[in-house]
Amino acid sequence: MKQIININENWLFSKKDGNTVVETINVPHTWNAIDGTDGGNDYWRGVAEYTKEFDCPQLGEDEELWLEINGANSTSTVKLNGKELAVHKGGYSTYRVNLTPQLQEHNTLQILVDNAPNNEVYPQQADFTFYGGLYRDVNLIKVNKEHFVLGYYGGKGIALTPEVFENGKGNVKVQAYTENAKDNDIVHVDIKDGQGKTVATGEGTIVDNKAVFDIPMENIHLWDGVEDPYLYTAEVTLNDADQNLDQETIRIGFRTFEIDPQKGFILNGRPYQLIGTARHQDWENLGNALTYENHKADMDILKEMGANTIRGAHYQHDQAWYDLADEYGLIMWAEIPYISNHMANAAANENTKEQMRELIIQNYNHPSIVVWGLSNEITIGGETEDLIKNHRELNDLAHELDPTRKTVMANVSMLPITSELVQIPDVASYNHYFGWYMGKLEDNDEWFDSFHAQYPNVAIGISEFGADANPQYHAEKPGRGDYTEDYQALYHEHILKMVTARPWMWATHVWNGFDFAADARDEGGVPGRNQKGLVTFDRKTKKDSFYIYQAYLSKTPMLHLTKKRYIDREEPITEVKAYTNLPEATLYVDGKEVGTQKAQDHICKWNVEISGEHKIEVKAGNLCDTMTIRKVNEKNEDYIVVGGSVHNWFAGGVEKDGYLSIMDSFEDVFAVPEAVALLQPVLEGMKDFLGKREESAEQSEDMQKVMMKFPVETALRMSGALSKEDIVALNEKLNTIPRKK
Repeated sequence: MKQIININENWLFSKKDGNTVVETINVPHTWNAIDGTDGGNDYWRGVAEYTKEFDCPQLGEDEELWLEINGANSTSTVKLNGKELAVHKGGYSTYRVNLTPQLQEHNTLQILVDNAPNNEVYPQQADFTFYGGLYRDVNLIKVNKEHFVLGYYGGKGIALTPEVFENGKGNVKVQAYTENAKDNDIVHVDIKDGQGKTVATGEGTIVDNKAVFDIPMENIHLWDGVEDPYLYTAEVTLNDADQNLDQETIRIGFRTFEIDPQKGFILNGRPYQLIGTARHQDWENLGNALTYENHKADMDILKEMGANTIRGAHYQHDQAWYDLADEYGLIMWAEIPYISNHMANAAANENTKEQMRELIIQNYNHPSIVVWGLSNEITIGGETEDLIKNHRELNDLAHELDPTRKTVMANVSMLPITSELVQIPDVASYNHYFGWYMGKLEDNDEWFDSFHAQYPNVAIGISEFGADANPQYHAEKPGRGDYTEDYQALYHEHILKMVTARPWMWATHVWNGFDFAADARDEGGVPGRNQKGLVTFDRKTKKDSFYIYQAYLSKTPMLHLTKKRYIDREEPITEVKAYTNLPEATLYVDGKEVGTQKAQDHICKWNVEISGEHKIEVKAGNLCDTMTIRKVNEKNEDYIVVGGSVHNWFAGGVEKDGYLSIMDSFEDVFAVPEAVALLQPVLEGMKDFLGKREESAEQSEDMQKVMMKFPVETALRMSGALSKEDIVALNEKLNTIPRKK
């Protein structure tokens, strides 16, 4: 029988960086947990070596020993006793190596891991840190020579397809693949319900290392999302006439789904609009070297929020994550790290296909997964024939490997809706940041309504949207680009109202559930971090925006006072706001009742006059929340972003009523001829910000229109086109030019 031996402990680790330092470490491990999260875009990328000595476990003549690596980023080479056995290109999937031919009584195992830039293995360009390391579990697998396949794209060799019929009937289609099995060996399956009772059995005969058969079932219990994520357990064994050769335990769920352009997502025959978050697999001080406890903590937070979907960004996640999604009932979008920049060469194209094969083969049995993501924002460098051809081939491959699920792409905002790429996958989704990087919040409504009107037969969702927020920063009148917790909350209030009014939007994924490392960033007061998360990088602070989602999505009664961290307030009359999923809430100031407000879009608001320190209390049903605020004469400087924003460079404010400013879009500024010449240096900087485009790539008219919605301030902030002094001077000049009416 199969035996899994974990070998996470006591590895020797050294970087191939010119020094001779050798450390003893345990896996999971990354060498970029600190330098990949502190900003500067200078984290070390190169080759490092993990070495482990081990004695060969006792093996019978009919047994083999395999190595299982669940995550090594990004290219890794396995050597045993000095001989190279395998090279794996891709940092987010499982792979296995048969060690048996090279085994000795005492063995030296070396795993060389390389996260240096190259032009073949995705990802190479993206807004997150490419942690290097052996960052998931490493196991030895002792197994009979006749076993379910171990060496085929990291899968378990068993694909179970639950089918739902009428009147409570169902079927499980079994496809089992083996290595070295004899014809007429038997694959036997026992299916057990949630209480461990066997409710169905079936078996098939191996022919040419494959068995295919069906197991009819009665009175099936559906896997029904977060309301009832019911799982069956399939115990699958490989047997010959004399013994049990191998065994796997796989959980399955019966469910149906549709993605309808007019009705949105449909689960088990009923509308089930998907609203949740994307998630990166890293934590502060740990990088991506996470344990099961870290994964479970993240899932518990999303469950508390009321999310019913997750987008696994931007790569294959740990099996523990998909297992938890199955258990918690969250619908999964799973994708490969084909992101930002298409590398136009045959090896890179093949790498996308290899990673897609691994993603689907390793995760086929998870009921939570409903879509396979082909790519993310891949047209940042423009559209080319090679890019389009590769996406068509990827889409066909995904359908060949899994005809039961849909394909999807996350398109960059600038991609015109007329693009051929939009029509390739089964369903569409766009990453839009109207109201943060560009345009106004209301542009989101306009864009999706326009798409839906022009393409009523294409299902559309929003795969990224968000605003960076440092919970230290606050303002009575928050605005785009100020990095305040308060603006992020306003942003998400708008998006939630928009999405829930449009049930045909099949899926909504906040960018992001959690702050994450992006070492090239330096904005919002924290270098090396993308702060669009609803929860902080250390998971200790839920930002106010987390609670507006909870108010909309959770069925558990909740009440939350916003702006608790905004204690010092300079205005004599301040806004007090609460989120709730109850009908109304009552406000008390210093113990005195102020008034009761009906919740509108899950929000209650009051204007409160303040003169000193006040205890604020709000009650709804049996719930109560409190905070303390105080009147001050001057703004608390700790509430103002340091670095990464231009807002604080202007003593009198950046905007002037009736006149242009750097907060206006290029479209608004270009409407006034005398202002156009002032923007030439900014436009040159924008070219660098957008990145070098392939010569064959074209910028469409639609893309140009979207780019024109970018605020001048955003271009300045992200491109570094002008110095601080030049920005101040530019804004002063713009402030003298009347805005076109």
